Amino acid sequence: MAVSESGKPGFVSRISRFFKEVRSELRKVAWPNRKELTSYTILVLVTVAVVAVYIGVIDFVVRVALGLILG
Repeated sequence: MAVSESGKPGFVSRISRFFKEVRSELRKVAWPNRKELTSYTILVLVTVAVVAVYIGVIDFVVRVALGLILG
């Protein structure tokens, strides 16, 4: 590893080490299989849809209420 005059590794050496460590950590990840990925994706999409409808209903109710109050 190249060391600069200040005793610290050089920029290129640090970047290289960083990517080696990233690659090492990615090998430790427990990646989901296709079935898990599909079920998690469906769960996320359903959750997003439910939250969107909830926020839409709240927005509508507040808009109607303010319209009645403010005339």
